Amino acid sequence: MILVTGATGALGSLIAERLSGRGDTVLGTRDPRRLEASLPVRRVDFDDPGTLVEGFAGVDVLLLVSAGYGEDDTVIARHGAAVDAAEKAGVGQVVYTSLTAAGDHLPYALPHRWTERRLRESALRWTVLRNGLYAELLAAIAAPSEDGRITAPLGEGRLAAVARADLADVAARVAVEAPAHAGRVYELVGERAVGGADLARAHGPHVTYEPGTLAGARAGIAASGAEAFQVPMLVGTYSAIAAGFLSHTTGDLRRLLGRAPRSPLTAALA
Repeated sequence: MILVTGATGALGSLIAERLSGRGDTVLGTRDPRRLEASLPVRRVDFDDPGTLVEGFAGVDVLLLVSAGYGEDDTVIARHGAAVDAAEKAGVGQVVYTSLTAAGDHLPYALPHRWTERRLRESALRWTVLRNGLYAELLAAIAAPSEDGRITAPLGEGRLAAVARADLADVAARVAVEAPAHAGRVYELVGERAVGGADLARAHGPHVTYEPGTLAGARAGIAASGAEAFQVPMLVGTYSAIAAGFLSHTTGDLRRLLGRAPRSPLTAALA
């Protein structure tokens, strides 16, 4: 049996769509009442560890979609509880959606590396899918203003962005073929690195790229009503892209998809 966590989230819901119709798949979410799905649903709440052992009962492959919305200690507690419960429940293999190695400069990298280490030290078989930053995220943090200017502080930096749908395709495939991927770490970044100017051109001639400063971005994010922990997360993302740390590309995504990846710019504009 395959269990997919985070089934109401953006990535988890896409994975669930790809596995719909399978008789060996169930979905996990903290509030099953929120989820309308063709697959069976179990209550799996990382913030309520008492739900996890029962939720993971009979599971051969746990597709652990990272619960990264929170401070580091919150995310580590969630992932630690999930791995502990997987061991107690006798789960055979965990497939974990982590963060690309190039993202070690990002403020939210630490809980991912902690979780990878916890899996390596566990009695479980494991596979790590190191996801690159979403093309959809780039679109959100570098959206044009009403007067047609992209002012995100990306400098001349570029991002090997990846379409969320491609990551869902890979996760679903690896979950189904899990034994063949045991002990593997995959770097799932895009094949083309794009920057602010590329994004402006994709929007059309009415949009220009005029990068602002990190200080300006920090002030704007703080004033937007974002939660306190989100401010350094987003500013750090801008900074890492601008410094060129997230432009590296690999071929793992194409190999696992069995086709060319989707265009990051098409995904961003969609």
